[in-house]
Amino acid sequence: MVEFTLAIPTYNRAKYLPLILERLRSQVDVEDLSWEIIIIDNNSNDNTAEVIRSYQANWNINCSLNYFLEREQGITFARLRAVREAKGQLIAFLDDDNLPAPNWVKEAVVFAQKHPHAGAFGGQIHGDFEVKPPENIERIQGLLAIRERGDQANLYDPINLSLPPGAALVFRKKAWEENIPNELIFKGRLGKLKVAGDDFELLLHLHKAGWEIWYNPAMHTYHQIPHWRLEKDYLITLARGCGLSICQLRLINASNWQKPIMFIKIFLSNLRRLLKHIIKYRTQLNNNTVALVEMEFYLSSMLSPFYSLILTIYK
Repeated sequence: MVEFTLAIPTYNRAKYLPLILERLRSQVDVEDLSWEIIIIDNNSNDNTAEVIRSYQANWNINCSLNYFLEREQGITFARLRAVREAKGQLIAFLDDDNLPAPNWVKEAVVFAQKHPHAGAFGGQIHGDFEVKPPENIERIQGLLAIRERGDQANLYDPINLSLPPGAALVFRKKAWEENIPNELIFKGRLGKLKVAGDDFELLLHLHKAGWEIWYNPAMHTYHQIPHWRLEKDYLITLARGCGLSICQLRLINASNWQKPIMFIKIFLSNLRRLLKHIIKYRTQLNNNTVALVEMEFYLSSMLSPFYSLILTIYK
């Protein structure tokens, strides 16, 4: 029986794959673990398939390395394909630019054994920046999938959308198969708006079913962040996509009678945050990237109820 599946969804990132595969080849304390690695190629048009075939020909560790092509575009479709193909009782997702520490797999298995009610859990994700990030980047580092919540294991707070990102996330296959639908709201950062929410949506379904979502500080990964991901326009687009997803995410665990109230609450609370932010940073917005990105997040969060309504009308 396979205990652990490690899935890497990828799209046109062939140059990143050798880095993460070498890290996985070098995992420690996994000699007695039955595990597998699966690459989900999300319809790439680079040489991703050739890179994987090259590694398969010289793969000499105690886990299999398998390749699957998923032609339906979007990270959600890649993840769903990974779950269908996975043989492990635990399914870990790693982004192709998120490099795991040598003991990441071991620590994931140990944590799952110690926390049987955890439907999903993530670890520490550190930013490995190509260039020096803007001052006060820690205020918006969550947008870059960075998570550093201290050295003690703790529960996330799904009701307030405090959740781990999908960049390095472990699920119990049983929890996924019993509670996460095949038709999901968010497909991935597609189109001009790049709306996020695909990873949080999965976790909110687990929370709704009674599973716990945990933070495991013993699991470390290092997110490779190139210079262009720190450019103002990119960060603003990122903030907009995250903000527009807020209302739809909050509605997942809401009763029908709560939904109109939630629409109003989301609008008013974010309007208040937006106005306070503008007043505080009004003289800095032209040259303070972090403050500008925060403003975009509050604005997009405020508008998210209307975005949700538009999608419902035109669905």
